[in-house]
Amino acid sequence: MIEPSTPPAASTPPARSTAPAGSPPTASSTRPAASTPPARLAAPTVTDPPPDLAVNITGLTVRYGDVLALDATDLAVARGRVCGLVGVNGAGKTTLLKSVLGLVRPVAGVVHVDGAPPAAARRAGRLAYVPQAEDVDWDFPLSVHDVVSTGRYAHQGPLRRPRTGDREAVTRALHRVGLAELADRQIGALSGGQRKRAFVARAIAQDARLLLLDEPFAGVDTATQTELTSLLRELAAAGATVLVSTHDLESVRALCDEVALVAGTVVDHGAPARMLRPESLARVFGVRVA
Repeated sequence: MIEPSTPPAASTPPARSTAPAGSPPTASSTRPAASTPPARLAAPTVTDPPPDLAVNITGLTVRYGDVLALDATDLAVARGRVCGLVGVNGAGKTTLLKSVLGLVRPVAGVVHVDGAPPAAARRAGRLAYVPQAEDVDWDFPLSVHDVVSTGRYAHQGPLRRPRTGDREAVTRALHRVGLAELADRQIGALSGGQRKRAFVARAIAQDARLLLLDEPFAGVDTATQTELTSLLRELAAAGATVLVSTHDLESVRALCDEVALVAGTVVDHGAPARMLRPESLARVFGVRVA
């Protein structure tokens, strides 16, 4: 990095004697002052994120007005891992996901996705988001096929004209989640579990390398939860990274390789066996959880 040039400071003129006229000169009155060396600006220290990390968050602080949502939050998740974000409602899990998406402006801190800012990763189609059910307008007149097709936008030109490869990717994704026969159905006409699978199909069609899921098991039956868990594990085995927020502890045990406990910040992060101990969960739920 080229350091900014700084003009050297002017030399200090020789000191003038303050002794009365006729007095013999002293050492201090005759020695010229040393020149001040040129000032140099220190180059800023830039730390590149480790290359094997899908998500690298350092010192993240987010506010909504006067409300502190996240404070000095650190989290690092390697590629091909499934990380669960566990905490009560309002703990900051959704804010953490939206920060990774680049949808909120932090007060402080840095977020990297595959070594790049979230906005760049999003434009490149490397990020996919499965929102909570209440964040979607299920009455909007889009078919299941239409929703899954939006996952191909990052791969198309500005006119978003689908090509043969786009159509094939959508078809494969619909078959993979078992919704091929419902492709023409309006998205709001699906069951809760089918809706979740439609958004996972969108992520598959997108070929996203990082999947963010916000409470994916809320309002779904046990069979659908098992299907989603199996599908997400398959995607992780193929190299995708999954970040999932939940307060369903049983789903965490079956799905996640690691767990981050969230309570206004990441208070702890590690293997599920340790994070799901009663004494660990008490740090985010406020009471011991059996």
